[in-house]
Amino acid sequence: MIVGVPREIKDNENRIAIVPAGVEVLRADGHTVLVERAGGVGSGISDEEFEEAGATIVDGHADVFAQADMIMKVKEPLPEEYALIRPGQIVFTYFHFAASRPLTEGMLAAGGVCIAYETVEQGATLPLLTPMSEVAGRLSIQQGAKFLEKPQMGRGILLGGIPGVEPATVMIIGAGIVGTNAAKMAAGMGANVILMDLNLDRLRYLDDVMPANVMTLYSNSFNVRKVLRFADLVVGAVLIPGAKAPALVTREDLKLMNEGAVIVDVAVDQGGCVETTRPTTHSNPTYIVDGIVHYCVANMPGAVGRTSTYGLTNVTLPYARVLARDGWRKAVRDDHGIRTGANVIEGKVTYGAVAEAFEMEHTPIESLL
Repeated sequence: MIVGVPREIKDNENRIAIVPAGVEVLRADGHTVLVERAGGVGSGISDEEFEEAGATIVDGHADVFAQADMIMKVKEPLPEEYALIRPGQIVFTYFHFAASRPLTEGMLAAGGVCIAYETVEQGATLPLLTPMSEVAGRLSIQQGAKFLEKPQMGRGILLGGIPGVEPATVMIIGAGIVGTNAAKMAAGMGANVILMDLNLDRLRYLDDVMPANVMTLYSNSFNVRKVLRFADLVVGAVLIPGAKAPALVTREDLKLMNEGAVIVDVAVDQGGCVETTRPTTHSNPTYIVDGIVHYCVANMPGAVGRTSTYGLTNVTLPYARVLARDGWRKAVRDDHGIRTGANVIEGKVTYGAVAEAFEMEHTPIESLL
C-alpha cells in the first residue's frame, strides 16, 4: 500500500503523523511511504531523516493525496483538503466529527474511509486519544497560568502564590486523562485544586493518590456554580467519546465569576463544555466574554510539536500497520479498535454519536462489510 503523510496546514499545527522509526517499520512491511517536504520541521524532524528511513519526499500537498491509498494525518482535513480525498481512500487522523457539521458533510461527499483516532477503543480506554490528552491536560495549566497574568487581561494572580499570599484556585471539570494531568500540574505548581467528576469510584481513587492540595468534589450544577464564584482558573476536561460535549457552564454562570478569571476549555475539539466556547488558534488564542478570558485552542498539543508527535506516533503506528496490511474492510472486521474508529465510510455515517449530533442516518458498520 502507498501511505501518504501530508504536512499539517492548520494554524500552528507542528505535529506530523509519522516519525522516521515509523517509516522504517512500514517500509519493512513492504509499503511505500510518501512524506510531504518539510512536513516534520515543526517536530524537529528533517526531510533527510525521513529519507534515510526510506520515505519518498513529495513536494506538493495535493500530490501526496493523489498518490496515496491511505492518508495519515494528525488533525482533521480542512475545507481546502476535502476535494483532495478520493472515494475509498483511507484517512486515518483525529476527526472530532460531532463538533463540525461542515466537516462531516465534506467527508460524506468525498466518499473516503474515515478512521478517527479519538474513537479507537481498547477495552475501556481510548489509546490514541490518551497521549494527546496527557499533553493537553498539562498544557492547560501552563496556558492558564500565563493568561492569569494582568498583561494577558487576567486577574493578575500567580498560580502558586508566595509565602503570605494565597495561591490561585483551579477548578477542573472532568477527572479523566485530561483532568488528572491538569490536576497534577496545578498541584505541583502550588495551586489549590478542585477536581470534579460524576464517577465516585474515580474520585475515591484520585482522592487517595493526589497530593493534599487537590480536593475532589462531585460534579453537579449546584457544585459547579458554587466553585465558579471563587475559581481563578477553570479547566474544561469533559469527554463523551465521539459525541458533542455537554455545556456544563452556561453564559449566565459567567456572571458568578471574578473578572479576569480564565477558562481553558480542552473539550473545544468536541464542541466545548462551556456555552461560550468557540475554537481559537495559537496565533489568536483568547477572547473575553463578560470579563472572563477564554482560551479555546483546538489543537493545543501542536504547540509542543516534538513531544506530541512522538507521543502520538507511539500509539498510532500499530493500527496504521494493520490498515496498510489488511485494507479497511478486513481491518474493521478483525480489529475491534479499528471498527470503533470507523466514523464515516464511503458516504455513510457509521458512528452512532456522530449521526445523533446532526440527526443524520446511522449506518451500522457491519452492514458495509
